[in-house]
Amino acid sequence: MQMDMRAIRTEADYDWALAEIEPYFEQPPEPNSPEADRFDILAALVKVYEDEHHPIDAPDPVATIQEWMARRGLRQRDLADLFGSKSRASEVLNRKRPLTMEMVFRLSRDWGIPAEALIAPYDLAA
Repeated sequence: MQMDMRAIRTEADYDWALAEIEPYFEQPPEPNSPEADRFDILAALVKVYEDEHHPIDAPDPVATIQEWMARRGLRQRDLADLFGSKSRASEVLNRKRPLTMEMVFRLSRDWGIPAEALIAPYDLAA
């Protein structure tokens, strides 16, 4: 069986690859079959192209905290308990105060947020 494959160099190639890969999501190929190999190759090519041409930036530290809180049902009060102050929690969430290393440490240790997600620079509100 000959596989129709090509490099993804342009948006047209990308659109072609997406159209080719879509049926596999609706009807997955048999494992270890030529179609499964084709799916894996297409998925890898699409990922490389997307990483280069359509990168998705990681959320900034405040957005990371907000998402973490939303997913775990945590409230600003919980953050205030962690930081030791309601005003400090409010200022961080409203981007009026930067995270300190102590805050990063507590968020990582007590809530399990990876420290790498909290140490990136971000803009404060004016």
